[in-house]
Amino acid sequence: MQAIESLLARFPKQRPPLPSAYQAIYHQHYKSNREGNSQASRFAHRFEQWMHQHIAKDCETYTTPYTTLEIGAGTLNHLPYEKNHTAYDIVEPYTALYANSPLCPQIQHFFSDINEVTQSYNRIISIATFEHLENLPLVIARSGLLLKPDGVLRVAIPAEGGFLWKLAWMISTGIEFRLKYKLDYGVLMRHEHINTWQEIHTLLTHCFTTVEQRVFGISPNFSLYHVYICQQPIESRCLAICG
Repeated sequence: MQAIESLLARFPKQRPPLPSAYQAIYHQHYKSNREGNSQASRFAHRFEQWMHQHIAKDCETYTTPYTTLEIGAGTLNHLPYEKNHTAYDIVEPYTALYANSPLCPQIQHFFSDINEVTQSYNRIISIATFEHLENLPLVIARSGLLLKPDGVLRVAIPAEGGFLWKLAWMISTGIEFRLKYKLDYGVLMRHEHINTWQEIHTLLTHCFTTVEQRVFGISPNFSLYHVYICQQPIESRCLAICG
């Protein structure tokens, strides 16, 4: 328990500040990257399909209407992978990402913060978001409390903190970013990816009884992406984190 207490004490985290040169191009680059508007991001999106497919894989098992909450929906780029979805809600504070999306009519409720959510869900999902969250334990704990008794939390993340993931962005987006902006992409990554896969894994196993881990690679440290399928939240631990 001492290890988890030490980990929880790191949160909420603070992002390293961005130098002015990065601030000037931040929003343009972020949206362009999420929409796959560059060669490197288009290449990355082909690999990211693995995450989307594994998160949406359980949709085919539902024979009755079910409810879904997506945390960090961004540009709504995951929605096309969700087959036969019924009630679909999202949490996304950066509203400009989805503001003009033609997929907006498919969303039932829009939330800017998970603390605004009061109803329970069969599924809570998240793709490439948990590595960004300043108060990650709270989001995980709230997710556990918002699940229906048979509900599942499905989380996909890049393997931040692993060797292969760092090598992959350094030789792809990192090179493209330096050629375009004459800046070090690592500065932006340290600002954005403030949580490692090890921290995320530890917090999920602390808050859920059952956690299945899948990797796109040969091991957790030598992989590009992870997917976690979490069930049976430990209510006492979730409540303790939420205060």
